[in-house]
Amino acid sequence: MEGRPTLLTLFLAFLRLGCTAFGGPAMVRYIKDLSCNKNRWVDPLEFDHGIALVQTIPGATAMQAAAYAGLKARGGPGAIAAFTGFAIPAFLLMIFLSIGYKRAMNISMVVSCFAGLKVIVVAIVANATLGFGKKMIKRWQDVLLMAGAAAYLFFKGSPVVVIVACAFLGIFLYQDITGSSSRKFTLKEAIEAPGARDMLLWSAIVAVVALVIMAFLFLFDPFLFNLGALMMKIDFFAYGGGYASLPLMLHEIVEKRAFLDKAVFMDGIALGQVTPGPIVITSAFVGYLLRGLTGALLCSWAIFTPSLFMLMVSAPFFEGFKDATMFKRAMTGVLASFVGLLLAVFLSFTLAVKWNLASLLIGVGAFCALYRKVDILWVVLVAALVSALIL
Repeated sequence: MEGRPTLLTLFLAFLRLGCTAFGGPAMVRYIKDLSCNKNRWVDPLEFDHGIALVQTIPGATAMQAAAYAGLKARGGPGAIAAFTGFAIPAFLLMIFLSIGYKRAMNISMVVSCFAGLKVIVVAIVANATLGFGKKMIKRWQDVLLMAGAAAYLFFKGSPVVVIVACAFLGIFLYQDITGSSSRKFTLKEAIEAPGARDMLLWSAIVAVVALVIMAFLFLFDPFLFNLGALMMKIDFFAYGGGYASLPLMLHEIVEKRAFLDKAVFMDGIALGQVTPGPIVITSAFVGYLLRGLTGALLCSWAIFTPSLFMLMVSAPFFEGFKDATMFKRAMTGVLASFVGLLLAVFLSFTLAVKWNLASLLIGVGAFCALYRKVDILWVVLVAALVSALIL
């Protein structure tokens, strides 16, 4: 491996990559190319082990992959530099789009455009549900947990309850799943591994900074405190990547607290698809509409901080728990429930759209394009243009 990069080099490299970070998890291969092949900051095999880790902890996969590359290149500060640089382009573009959205929603063509984009959101969630379902639903236990999760959320249940319950049930339902590790790693071995103490130190720093910020908000702005705590809760339970945040966000922001109505929330998801970076950047849209730039900054910080903390604190121990029988069974249950939660979101969003022949054709066309792997950015832009002309 080449010499360690400076923090500024890491930040600028991931800032540049973040400007073209369309496609969510598909960006992982570009992150690997940047950090392993082009710059040789991280060993390719070690990076692959890191991807296995980020798929078992909450958070957006591409964001976590960027943080892991930074973590291996320059420790805790490197993780923060890569993570921040990768997120900034999506945040800035979402702020720009949110400002335009707030000012232009009384223009008829814009209204027509967003009417079509709501249809696209339904197609996006349908395609995600099908894609994750084909990957994760393979046995009767998966179907049982998926159906139960979908029904519970559709009838206004809490996604957090679903995730916890399915993790618990998975331990008992998946008796055919057993650990495959031939050797157990001790706590002492994990802590003494290269870079482990640095990771744990910086995870503690991230936690302390978060506590200080949240304590300040608790004392001086209770609404922002509640909003930040809500976004942290969403990120902490978003197992399965960025899309896993959608059921949680829909429940907490729209159904439980009515901060936004469902139509506006769907507009935010659509805008999130034309920005680079993860779909959870919709949090900046939510924050901006509720509290302007301060709200957008807070929500964006809060929606990413727990998963960054989880990455840092779990990385030293991953070898010890990744093949544990109970962990594998619980995670299988969680991932099956995630498909059910997405299915419930799809049904909810479908009922929220005012369907006619034109919108149905746009929706079916968008779904077919997404299923055929057409770049989601082009699907959204073309659909917005067509919607503005015919809806």
